[in-house]
Amino acid sequence: MITIDIIRERLSEAINESDLSHRQIAEKVNIKPATLSQYLSGRAMPALDTFANLCIVLDLDPSYILGLIN
Repeated sequence: MITIDIIRERLSEAINESDLSHRQIAEKVNIKPATLSQYLSGRAMPALDTFANLCIVLDLDPSYILGLIN
């Protein structure tokens, strides 16, 4: 089952393990660094287009982030 907690946890993990700085990630997906910080803290979740762009920039499998695969 897909849960917000799984998405938040896996997305935060991927962002923090990236070779890119938080500022670089934010610039590449056209969001403010403060917005990215909100995703990391769990205060906000990305819109679908931002989620897709984060997956591209971070070379992530969206199915993994959504908790559909381990």
